[in-house]
Amino acid sequence: MDFDCATHTFQIPKKEVLSPADVEKWEKSEAYQDILGFLMSLNAAVKGKKLSVSTEVSSVTEGILDLLIKLGRWIDEIPPVNQPQRFGNKAFRNFYTKLKEEGAEALKQVLPEKYHPAVPEVSVYLIESVGNSTRIDYGTGHELAFIMFLTCLFKIGALKQEDSVATVTKIFYSYLDLARKLQTTYKMEPAGSQGVWSLDDFQFVPFIWGSSQLFMNPKIAPEMFVSEKVVHENHEEFMFLQCIKFIMMVLHKFPVIQHVLFGSLLSIKTATEIQFHPPCPDLPGMRSVGGGIPYSNKAPGGTMPLVDKMPPVNRMPPVDTVPPIGRMPPMDTMPLAGRMPPPNASP
Repeated sequence: MDFDCATHTFQIPKKEVLSPADVEKWEKSEAYQDILGFLMSLNAAVKGKKLSVSTEVSSVTEGILDLLIKLGRWIDEIPPVNQPQRFGNKAFRNFYTKLKEEGAEALKQVLPEKYHPAVPEVSVYLIESVGNSTRIDYGTGHELAFIMFLTCLFKIGALKQEDSVATVTKIFYSYLDLARKLQTTYKMEPAGSQGVWSLDDFQFVPFIWGSSQLFMNPKIAPEMFVSEKVVHENHEEFMFLQCIKFIMMVLHKFPVIQHVLFGSLLSIKTATEIQFHPPCPDLPGMRSVGGGIPYSNKAPGGTMPLVDKMPPVNRMPPVDTVPPIGRMPPMDTMPLAGRMPPPNASP
C-alpha cells in the first residue's frame, strides 16, 4: 500500500525516552522495528558489493546527494573562528543555525511536491544528524538521526527498493564525508565517547554495512583489516576499510537513545508485533541473525520474540559463566611481561 502524505497527520519529532526506564518503551516501539528492518534490508542489498558497483540513481537520490554537497559548501562558507579552546569551534553553531533555518526548504527542493507535507517532520532528523550545537559534539546518536532520516524517506515512498544500493554506496557514503568534514573543520568532540565500545568514537553503521560489503571477499580476510597496505589499496571500495583509514589518520544504551526524537513516521508507540520489518512495503523481508526467525510486515509468523523470550543463542551469557579463555585474569595474576610497572618503579 502506497503511503499517502496528503492524508497522513505528521508531527514534529520530540524526545520520548526521558529516563533509563524508558529504554524498554523504545525497544518495543514501532520506530525500533522500522529502523532495524531498514538496517537489515540495506545490509542485504549491499552484500558483496563494492562502493563503485553500478546501480540505478533515481532523481530523489540525485537530489539528496546535491543537498549533501550543498551542506558541504556551507561548511566552506562558515570557516572555524580563532578561539582559545582547542575543541568545539563555535563557528559550528552558525552552520547549525543556517541548517535549522534553511534545511526544510532545501529538502523540499529535492523532493517531489507530493512529499512536501512530510518535510517538517522528516527534516528534523536531517538537522539532528550533523551534531549538537550546544556541546559542539558528534556521535553515533547523530548518525542514527541520519539513518532515521533515510528510513522516513523510504517509509513515505520518496526512496524505493531500487534505491537501496545507492542509499548505502552513494547517499550514506556522502553523508560520512560530510560528517567527517564537520568533525575535522569544527574540531567536534565525540559525543558520549566510551573508548572501547567501538572502533570509532563517531560512527557505527558503516561497520555494519561495510562488513556486508566484504562478505565472502576472496582477497580481504578479517585479519588484514589492520594492514596499512590493504587499507590504503581498498578504502575507496569498502566503507569498513575507509573507517579504518580514518581511525588511522586521527587515531541499547540510554546515553544515546535519550536524545532520539520520535514522530508520526518513527513512533514511540508500542508495536503491535515485535518484528523487524522494512520501513516500506517494497523492501524485501529478511531473516533475523542467529535464530533464523523470519521477520516481515506481511508474513503472519514473522514476529521476533520479546527480548526476555529470545533463545539462548541470541543472548549473552552472564559474566560469571563466560569460560576463562574469554575473560581477563585478575591483574595480580598476570605474567610480569604483561603488566605495567608501578609509577615509582625504576626502568
